[in-house]
Amino acid sequence: MAKLTYYYNLLSQPSRALYMFFKKAEVPFEGKVVDLLKGEQFTAEFEAINPLKKVPVINDNGFVLIESIAILRYICRTYNVADHWYPKDSVKQAQVDEYLEWQHTNTRADCALYYLHKVLWPVMNGKPVNEQRVAQLENKMITTLDLIENVWLKNKTFLSGNEISISDIIAICEIEQTRMAGFNPYANRPNLSNWKMRTATYLSPYYEEANEILEMHVAKYNKKYGKLSSHI
Repeated sequence: MAKLTYYYNLLSQPSRALYMFFKKAEVPFEGKVVDLLKGEQFTAEFEAINPLKKVPVINDNGFVLIESIAILRYICRTYNVADHWYPKDSVKQAQVDEYLEWQHTNTRADCALYYLHKVLWPVMNGKPVNEQRVAQLENKMITTLDLIENVWLKNKTFLSGNEISISDIIAICEIEQTRMAGFNPYANRPNLSNWKMRTATYLSPYYEEANEILEMHVAKYNKKYGKLSSHI
């Protein structure tokens, strides 16, 4: 049995990222799904594992780690994974870190907040969408996506160089989340669109496996409100 226990839910962007990484990098793990919709993250049992009451979490033979970026770096340092994920070379590693540090208050914040305000929180709270706030968040998200298109992917195959890294797995999960809110992040962004295809192809079949639930929610949104629009 794998000594690494992974607590996750594929509704969570970082959970999907870690799931795909573990599978593609052949990191053995025992998976434990935390049912977020049933509130299992708030139980005393799970709070004993992660007092922040969030997924993902790992328990590596007694060592518990509760932040996705820290988990990715730890696994790359501790397990026998291909060097391109998080290179040992100082310059190449710094290039990966550069995106990972930037994304917290850009890709992660902007894409997640857009989805939360447009879809999740109105459903959970039974309140109408604050269209003005959503429009503000959309404009900020568009700026971030344009920076990825024109800066991060300028003259590069992947976000941190010409080989796939953990940067790309984190990014694609955050960007794809916007599709569940009726947004097409790839429209009129050829660099981003081509990067998405390269990243998804490299991660296949685990990309499709991890994103099955996302595609289900995208289909439900499209059926209710119509096809994705570019909003550009």
